Amino acid sequence: MKTFKKHLDTKLKDKEFKQLYDEERELLEISMRIMAARKKLGISQQELAQKAHITQQQLSKIESGMNCNMATFLKVCHALKVKLDLIYTESPAGRAANLSM
Repeated sequence: MKTFKKHLDTKLKDKEFKQLYDEERELLEISMRIMAARKKLGISQQELAQKAHITQQQLSKIESGMNCNMATFLKVCHALKVKLDLIYTESPAGRAANLSM
């Protein structure tokens, strides 16, 4: 019987699967950071949703890793007073570089 880890390792050899897997992983990491920031402030989903002018259901979806539009995402970031930074995984010269917004 194949373990999940072995199955995943096999699937990750497929380029398309790996790209989709990595995208979902990034969405989940962002979601977890948003949830952690909210909890650090000691506020409920409902309170953050009100500050962001979105519904609690929309915030719940974001914290669950579901895709959302950029406007909704930015509302949540602004309500949390967090800054969005973009990080190049590779610069044109082949070195890592940061782009802060």
